[in-house]
Amino acid sequence: MNKLVKHIILMLLIFGSQAIAAQSEENKKKTIPNILLILTDDQGYHDVSYYGTKDLRTPNIDAIASSGMRFDNFYANCPVCSPTRAALLTGRYQDYVGVPGVIRTHPENSWGYLDPTATLLPQELKMSGYATAIIGKWHLGLESPNTPVERGFDYFHGWLGDMMDDYWTHRRHDINYMRFNGKTIDPKGHATDLFTDWSVDYIKSQADDNRPFFLYLAYNAPHFPVQPPEEWLAKVKKREKGIDETRAKLVAFIEHMDDGIGKVINALKKSGQYDNTIIVFTSDNGGHLPSKANNGPLRDGKQSMYEGGLKVPTAISWPGAIKSGSVSEKMQISMDLYPTLLDAVGMDPRKTIEGRSFLQELLGENFISKEDHPLYFTRREGGTTYGGQPIYALRKGDWKLLQNSPYDPYELYNLKNDPLEQNNLIDEEPEKYKELNSLLMQHIQKAGKVPWQKPD
Repeated sequence: MNKLVKHIILMLLIFGSQAIAAQSEENKKKTIPNILLILTDDQGYHDVSYYGTKDLRTPNIDAIASSGMRFDNFYANCPVCSPTRAALLTGRYQDYVGVPGVIRTHPENSWGYLDPTATLLPQELKMSGYATAIIGKWHLGLESPNTPVERGFDYFHGWLGDMMDDYWTHRRHDINYMRFNGKTIDPKGHATDLFTDWSVDYIKSQADDNRPFFLYLAYNAPHFPVQPPEEWLAKVKKREKGIDETRAKLVAFIEHMDDGIGKVINALKKSGQYDNTIIVFTSDNGGHLPSKANNGPLRDGKQSMYEGGLKVPTAISWPGAIKSGSVSEKMQISMDLYPTLLDAVGMDPRKTIEGRSFLQELLGENFISKEDHPLYFTRREGGTTYGGQPIYALRKGDWKLLQNSPYDPYELYNLKNDPLEQNNLIDEEPEKYKELNSLLMQHIQKAGKVPWQKPD
């Protein structure tokens, strides 16, 4: 056999193996789902039109629910921002990873420091070959080692800090927290539109990538200040005659964001990636009552340990896997999304976590949830109202123990009989109070071992 023939055969073998490898990678991407995790900020339990809310229209959020599963008893880990985000991305109780309260610009008013040793969801997913991105609000640290690109995200295009003082100028305390990876940027436009457009661009770019992707899209909206574009406010006022001005702004703000969510999902469809994408929609806590949020019949709202501060609208779709129009009444919590998403892609958490997978529930496989396992809620805050002390709630089965102020006594409710938390049974049920208080003390002891402030 001459050298030319040998060379041709060798090239055929090489190209053949490369083609097989490329096909294998393509097949891998087709079998491992992409993940789009949408987290909104302060969206009320009934500030979605799929619950029949009359003055608001959220067709794109509704479509996630109608094409997948709606969760009617889904809880945020905390009634404020940072702690829920920490729980969501670590699969752990927020006070176990150093974030019992809101992380802020000024150290004297910052109540958390994300444990640098905690394993975040994007770090796990990268182990299975995922491309990982966060677009929008981070709110888990302002400097190294707690920036997104150091905690498992390949790509960061968004807001490093907490709330924005203005959705058009993008500043907080006159500081610009807009970033592209590690670089400070100063883009023009409404923050909701920017996050939507950047997500659309990212999804388009992933269509030609052999890796599955995890996109964490965290809108700042509808967190105050409530600043919808004028055309959206005008549309709401024209449609909803006599609507309260404050409520009109919030409705327009949410509808504008919903339109953005629709554009992101449409990008999945246009790029051929929709059928292989898990879409999760949820909020970080209940709605802000001064902004006229709608938490349905629930008591209270954001910042509160009553149900209105903790229950959030949640829906998950996954074409061909989750039955369209299904509804779950079982209790889940933000940190449960971590193991559930890992479970969906065939992974187990590398470290011990408190979150529990509900994949079987999603897939309609006769999931038996341990409804009596306790769920703990913690929030630490400063100022004269809280004095740097935490407040707590514990739900176990039908029972809920809570303290809504560090200076008030505990309250006890049976949510099965009293879902609106009107009848405090703390005096009538001393044994139940003793049982739940004992469990809560154990949680507090364990959380107390975790430092929650940045080391000096």
